[in-house]
Amino acid sequence: MIRSSNPVLSEKTFQSRIAEFGGVGVMTVKGTINKTIVMALLVAGTAAWSWMNPSNVWMMVGLIGGLIMALVTAFRPRSAGYTAPLYAVFEGLFLGAISAYFNASYGGIVFQAVSLTIGVLFTMLFLYRSGIIKVTEKFRMGVFAATGGIFLMYMLNLILSFFGAQFLYLENASLLMIGISVAVVVIAALNLVLDFDFIDRASASGAPKYMEWYGAFGLMVTLIWLYFEILRLLAMLNRR
Repeated sequence: MIRSSNPVLSEKTFQSRIAEFGGVGVMTVKGTINKTIVMALLVAGTAAWSWMNPSNVWMMVGLIGGLIMALVTAFRPRSAGYTAPLYAVFEGLFLGAISAYFNASYGGIVFQAVSLTIGVLFTMLFLYRSGIIKVTEKFRMGVFAATGGIFLMYMLNLILSFFGAQFLYLENASLLMIGISVAVVVIAALNLVLDFDFIDRASASGAPKYMEWYGAFGLMVTLIWLYFEILRLLAMLNRR
């Protein structure tokens, strides 16, 4: 069974695309890696630009544009060859602007967050490839449940924020909040393992070629989430 806790990398999506596939090339791990690199370069390029030209406008354009492209890609995987790169461009604008904000408050924090994100990526890849972490059905379901719980926590915080009672904010650097932030980073990292496994399985099952962009998109969603959570965690640690 092909399953990932990443909402954009679902078994239903890949199986439906395999069923309608007409035989014009198949998805490969190498192709997905190449497209992930392209998306990472796009994120880095636009992030560098918005970093040097920080503005709340770019932050909002990136946030809203990235959300729209993510939804379009999730519901129309065939368009991923166009929408996934656009998602990377918008997310780069958002990440560059918000990273500049964090760095202005906590000097050097962005370099630390980028380094840790890259380190976590390759560490999880090693643990997955070496078989130290085995992706079993129980493992998948555990990470899926934990990710769902985090999503519900985010939604609760959003609802409470409308009444001025949110609890997930940087000023709250209590040990409890730091512990929660560490847990979220761990779950995000474990999602990387599921994404690697999912891409392997989808490639082996003969998914159509355009799904390489979709697989790369799903992996970038997790990496961007991981980076942002590490950034938040470092900010809270700096406040203490």
